[in-house]
Amino acid sequence: MANNSWIMVHRYFRLIVVLVFIAFVSITAKAQSAFKGLEPLFTTPQNYVVYHTDHPPVIDGNIDKPVWQQAAWSNEFVDIEGTSKPKPSFPTKVKMLWDDSCLYIAAQIIDPHVWATLKRHDATIFHDNDFELFVDPNNTGQPYFEVEVNPFNTIFDLLLCKPYRDGGRAIVNWDVESLRSAVKIQGTINNAADQDQGWTVEMAIPFKSISVGNANQFPHEGTLWRINFSRVEWDTKVVNGSYVKLKDSTGRYLPEHNWVWSPQGVINMHYPERWGYLQFSRQPVNSVTFNLPYADQKQYLWLIYYRQMQWFRQHNSYAASLHDLGIDESVSINKKLNTLKLETTTHQFMALITDTDSKATYTINQEGLTGIITSHPDE
Repeated sequence: MANNSWIMVHRYFRLIVVLVFIAFVSITAKAQSAFKGLEPLFTTPQNYVVYHTDHPPVIDGNIDKPVWQQAAWSNEFVDIEGTSKPKPSFPTKVKMLWDDSCLYIAAQIIDPHVWATLKRHDATIFHDNDFELFVDPNNTGQPYFEVEVNPFNTIFDLLLCKPYRDGGRAIVNWDVESLRSAVKIQGTINNAADQDQGWTVEMAIPFKSISVGNANQFPHEGTLWRINFSRVEWDTKVVNGSYVKLKDSTGRYLPEHNWVWSPQGVINMHYPERWGYLQFSRQPVNSVTFNLPYADQKQYLWLIYYRQMQWFRQHNSYAASLHDLGIDESVSINKKLNTLKLETTTHQFMALITDTDSKATYTINQEGLTGIITSHPDE
């Protein structure tokens, strides 16, 4: 009889395990299906460990100087939408260093035909072929900074308090104070009769010039920024010895190519949550292993944000429930239960996800502003 009881208990225990496993698989499968159609927006961003130098480079456009030999090249740029798109026609890559005052950037831009037209500061530089920097020192996406440069070393720098999609407006009369930049042409600019190798860019961006608030924000060991780089490349032909951008049958310019370091998953650089990670270190070069700080909980917050944007475009109001968005209120992350909550009015929303283990609650609102509540909101 005792033996039979043990067998019944064992069978009951096995049944419970099976039911728990089925529930886990069901929750996981449903959670994965909620991301369907948005997969390109949830690929893992690139990362780069930038090492400190006591001998900063002289900014003259020459990136073959010995100081740059200690910095590793990034991966070559890919299409802005990701590796599923065709590989760029010409390679582009960057490397970085820092000291106690500046972030230093070097870029190599291979191009057999180097041309430019714009020489006025804050002109719309991406109407030429250009190299672009996007940086968010606070790792919040609000605010962030953009710097563009063409082969003439003409600069277009601007500040955005929030992305355009969330009602942000470019503050074009803002400048990166004390920015130093230089371009070196490997060939001859605007000479269609020869073939060039390309052009290189050097920049020194003072930390104090991109600090937010009254206090200067200088990086320290382990500081994380969000950063991305873009190259705009136009298709051209030679007319009367000059480069002319190609047009379609209606007279419109053909769309430019957008090649980036960290794929955005969408043809839009103004998704700062999609930028790569930049980690600062004073350790010996190549001694630091980057550890991705990407909180899985935040993926679900961005999922809610993207779904709400879709819903608003269709209904001119935000969804009132997670069910409307096809998202479950409970998700399994790293085999731990997390709960989602949505608070909505017609023109505003806040989504919350709580880690039932740590009780930390992460939040996002209709402007893509993320935050964290260190204790459970109901406590």
